[in-house]
Amino acid sequence: MGTENLSTIKAEIEKSSAYKNLSNLFDEGTFTQIDAYTMSGENPTEVIAGYGTVNSCPVYAFAQNSEICGGAMSKAHAAKLQKVYDLAEKTGTPVVGMYDSNGAKLTEGIDMLGSYGAVINSVSKLSGVVPQISVILGNCLGTGALNAVSADFVIMSEKAKLSLDVTGENASAQDAAKLGVSHLTAKDTDSAIELTKELVAMLPSNNLSVSPIMDADEPADDAKCPIAKIVDADTFIQLKKGYGSEAVVGLGRIAGVVTGIVATKGGTLAAEDCDKIASFVSFCDAFAIPVVTLADSTGFAGVKEAAKVTAAYADATTVKATVITGKAYGAFYIAVAGAAANADITFAVDTASISPLAPVTAAAVMWSDKMAVPKDERDKVVAEYEAQECTPAKAAAAGYVNDVISAADIRFKLYTVLEMLSGKRVATMPKKHGTIN
Repeated sequence: MGTENLSTIKAEIEKSSAYKNLSNLFDEGTFTQIDAYTMSGENPTEVIAGYGTVNSCPVYAFAQNSEICGGAMSKAHAAKLQKVYDLAEKTGTPVVGMYDSNGAKLTEGIDMLGSYGAVINSVSKLSGVVPQISVILGNCLGTGALNAVSADFVIMSEKAKLSLDVTGENASAQDAAKLGVSHLTAKDTDSAIELTKELVAMLPSNNLSVSPIMDADEPADDAKCPIAKIVDADTFIQLKKGYGSEAVVGLGRIAGVVTGIVATKGGTLAAEDCDKIASFVSFCDAFAIPVVTLADSTGFAGVKEAAKVTAAYADATTVKATVITGKAYGAFYIAVAGAAANADITFAVDTASISPLAPVTAAAVMWSDKMAVPKDERDKVVAEYEAQECTPAKAAAAGYVNDVISAADIRFKLYTVLEMLSGKRVATMPKKHGTIN
């Protein structure tokens, strides 16, 4: 292949939307291609790959080029992806994948099984070692969808489709958000890339490094919700917003320190809420990102859901601080607060309600004589029981809460915890992994 042909291939690649998307992702002037001139049959390979910096953080990335054979996965395509993952493993560097492909290159037949298998194996091998972000900008159909959804974060453009079914039916970005498959939905390609940049700036390069630390900033002046009052202004990224209605999870900064935030809304946690919480806590633990839990819930919808959240918190060795902002009864308290959950510290707001059972049940057992009143008067007795027996002061006296604080002090108290526990190290029992699911 002569120099003239290389120039032609280079020009064809650089005019593609895939190349432009990668150029927009990387800091100006830092994008360098990997295997820029490899061919897939008579055409350039259906994927563009390279490295550079994103918000000054080193990143490997690839973008499927739908303008060549629909971005189909070929052996050359798979080999280029494999090189990206191999280099990321050697250097401990995050991987961003931009997906826009109609599936496999069927003309290569059964060989595609091995190609897909090798890439999926690399994705799995790097899970928990380096952060992986999938950005779905067009079609992501067939077996290739397995690669995309195996990443730590999935960002979808509103026009994108994601499905194991190559027809792409019932595979919209809205469907993926409701099912908890995607973490973030973007209006268009440019918005998806901007979200990717924000995420990269929050994440450590690998499981042995720390997240980038930024200058501290105060919460927004008009902050109203509990999370906005404790995180630096404009730093909170909510994840899986459309999945589960009683829990909020996301990444934010507290006095410049990247922190995983879990906040419950006061109701019963359903299966979707518990799945969202457990997977998020597990991610934070893998990359030593502190977890702050703003706890307010009456409990779990079922025992399986309770077990999933309990296991995630108990297994996590990262810094964990819980603030009981409202209700914390029975299994919910056990799962997310106190020594049983391996929480490093548990605060309770002075208006919180803490009990081994829901107050109505506890009152029926502990105050059975007082509850022997007409039905329409029992609510008053339950309220009295809660006011007297479910106080943070009683929980603190029994050692189940480390300190009782005001709502206004939450941010400062969490800042001191993050600072004091930043050097936390925990030795765990030798095992491959837990089996509670």
